[in-house]
Amino acid sequence: MPEQPIKVLLVEDNPGDVRLLQEFLWDVTTAQFELMPVERLDRTLKLLNQESFDVILLDLSLPDSQGLETFITLHRQAPAIPIIVLTGLDDENLALRAMQEGAQDYLVKGQVSGDLLVRCMRYAIERQRIEEALRQSEERFRVALKNSPIVVFNQDKELRYTWVYNTSPGFINEEILGKRDLDLTAAADAQLVFDIKQRVLSTGIGIRKEVSITTAQGIRYFDLTVEPLRNEAQEVIGVTCASIDISDRKLAEEKIREQAALLDVTTDAIFVRDLDNRVILWNKGAENLYGWLVQEAYGKKVVELLYDDEPPEEVEIALLTVINQGKWQGELPRVTKSGKKVLVSSRWSLVCQEDGTPKSILTVDTDITEKKQLETQLFRAQRLESIGTLASGIAHDLNNILTPILAVSQLLPLKFPNIYSEHEHLLEILEDSARRGADLVKQVLSFARGVEGKRMTLQVKHLIREVVKIIKQTFPRSIEVCIDVAPDLWTVYGDSTQLHQVLMNLCVNARDAMPDGGSLTISAENLLIDENYARMNLDAKVGPYTVVTVADTGVGIPREIVERIFEPFFTTKELGKGTGLGLSTVIGIVKSHGGFVNVYSEVGRGTQFKVYLPAAQKIQQIESTPQLEPLAGKEELILVVDDEPAIQEITRASLETHNYKTLVASDGIEAIALYAQNRDKISAVLMDIMLPSLDGLTAIRTLQKINPSVKIVATSGLASSSKLAQASTTNISGFISKPYTVKELLLTLQKVLNG
Repeated sequence: MPEQPIKVLLVEDNPGDVRLLQEFLWDVTTAQFELMPVERLDRTLKLLNQESFDVILLDLSLPDSQGLETFITLHRQAPAIPIIVLTGLDDENLALRAMQEGAQDYLVKGQVSGDLLVRCMRYAIERQRIEEALRQSEERFRVALKNSPIVVFNQDKELRYTWVYNTSPGFINEEILGKRDLDLTAAADAQLVFDIKQRVLSTGIGIRKEVSITTAQGIRYFDLTVEPLRNEAQEVIGVTCASIDISDRKLAEEKIREQAALLDVTTDAIFVRDLDNRVILWNKGAENLYGWLVQEAYGKKVVELLYDDEPPEEVEIALLTVINQGKWQGELPRVTKSGKKVLVSSRWSLVCQEDGTPKSILTVDTDITEKKQLETQLFRAQRLESIGTLASGIAHDLNNILTPILAVSQLLPLKFPNIYSEHEHLLEILEDSARRGADLVKQVLSFARGVEGKRMTLQVKHLIREVVKIIKQTFPRSIEVCIDVAPDLWTVYGDSTQLHQVLMNLCVNARDAMPDGGSLTISAENLLIDENYARMNLDAKVGPYTVVTVADTGVGIPREIVERIFEPFFTTKELGKGTGLGLSTVIGIVKSHGGFVNVYSEVGRGTQFKVYLPAAQKIQQIESTPQLEPLAGKEELILVVDDEPAIQEITRASLETHNYKTLVASDGIEAIALYAQNRDKISAVLMDIMLPSLDGLTAIRTLQKINPSVKIVATSGLASSSKLAQASTTNISGFISKPYTVKELLLTLQKVLNG
């Protein structure tokens, strides 16, 4: 592109000087100049309002203006255009005064050549551009620092202040010019900043550092940046520094650290998320409850951390409520990093900025998983107690109704023998129905208050033998009956008739659950319940128990109705094939004996009822039986695999208390992953047979493929024949039935690890 012409405004009233300058420009350069001559100052000022020029050549003596005032008026009108003053030999002092007022240069008439004129104009234009750029840069710098807390200053090689820019109120920059840091601050503080600046002077490398300075108001903290100050030859001639007071920030950070320390002390999970649901604070309690470390959780969306799939509808409701009302509280299901499901009591609070604009959401979660499990057991016990009270009242009224009916059915044949001979079968039906009704009332009373009978110390194994003798004679041959009774079984204090009824009811239910045949196993063993075991079952108390187990391989009980099977009149049998009072009678009798019942069932795999009866034998006699005492571990690492959070926690705590280390998995998939990562460290695996996602038996076989010599202790709350049969084919090292005591667990591990 052709070079743009330079527009020159010549303010000159002498026509000869005008022609001479035009000729100079024409002869000495090929560049285009647009020279516009003007004779008067007033016309010049009007022209500047209409057009722009690159440079002005000004004669100070004009018809309508004379001397320095001419320049001042024109410069005020066009401060951004460079002005070159034209003067005579006798007016050179006047030209110098004009330069002091802002003229770029001056030329003496009669001494001007073409080359000089062109060089002078080009220099003036360039110099004006540089000065304007510098002025704009300084203005930007001034505006930037005007409202900034930054203090900027220069110091020479002796570290004396040569320039200071500080907008702090009451600060007078001139008071520190020429002084050094030792003149302004305490000796120790001055020495610290002196060493920093001296290092920059000697190395030529900048340094940024936080420093503390003692002032009349106390210790203040500053973010100090020191850079070398160089001349045109790139020699270090001093330092240039920027300092910002960060005392308020340091105090805020200290306060935040103190608050964070307090947050980490609490066992609750506390976290803060922004309005995009991304985590910006995650305390130790959140790490412990959910398994995600703070560096893993930071910046992640909450739904990614606490849910496998889509969050439940309650989460969306909670979010809308906290945005609209400022707070929300309720119970929410969560999923930990390991996949374990937990239930939390969650409190949400909206955090706002000073102007009231929502900024973030504070959440406090308390783990109530175990509490809810215990509440469920308690509510179940309370519900059964309420139903028992109601049933007791109904039974009383029914007895009053059935007594005269039964008496009349027996009296009528005596009073009216002729009628009886003709309608004998009707009276038989009446009497039979009344007797059946009376039997039902007795069962209701057994459930309600465990009808008291004669109590004595008795041996349960004798009752088991009697029951087995009856069922072998009456049950279909397609049902195989097995018994397994401990030879040193403890005695119980109870009513033999009622306990006989308990065993018969359980066996009849087992028979009905196996219409196509199967296996019925009755076993009995001793169990010394400790505090850990009692925590796992609300009805259990610390002490010795005799445990009778009735297990079948039948159709099983669906999980959704297990909680209702002990309710009176609840039955899954066909109409006319069950009263629904069998299990309610069982629970009533067992509770009247101070015991409790646990049920484990799997649809299609069978059901197991465990009846716990307090042992009558004295604890001293029990302890006299020679028993192995468990030894403490040697920091062996045990992989605990169980989907029940309460059992995970109790087992982990029990093992770690006895000098074992633990890893915990909630399903078979997680167990395989953890074992693959820690194969050389894990000494044994404690594996529940019934697991979600991947069945325990499949997980066991997979671990054995990874390491054929892996030591596995299987556990189960079902312990049905089919499950045990399958487990036996997997070549496991040991088996314990849930719930287990700490002693049982430790002895089993001791045997497996040392075997």
